[in-house]
Amino acid sequence: MNPKIKFYTDEHIPKAVIQGLRRRGIDILSVPESGMLEASDEEILDRALIENRIIITQDDDFLRLHSEGKKHSGIVYSPHGTSIGEMISGLMLIHQLLDSEEMKNHVEFL
Repeated sequence: MNPKIKFYTDEHIPKAVIQGLRRRGIDILSVPESGMLEASDEEILDRALIENRIIITQDDDFLRLHSEGKKHSGIVYSPHGTSIGEMISGLMLIHQLLDSEEMKNHVEFL
């Protein structure tokens, strides 16, 4: 079996989503927690790739980087206006159904 997904959130993801996933036993780290607030999107993707973490974002710049061929460990894109409950449910589903290998250079939309 391939490794379970670990998440990495950009700075725009609500803390309630992070807390909700942690309460459900999910390994999740945020950009602020990792000291990467001043980092570029490319640097964040590189850090996530090194740590084999899937980026959770509402920033479409990550989608642009993906379309330009930037290698990454996976991106989950949530449009602005997605409720906290919808985000947690969607992320739990991704965590349950996919593994880290399936997410490499792949984008999932919530």
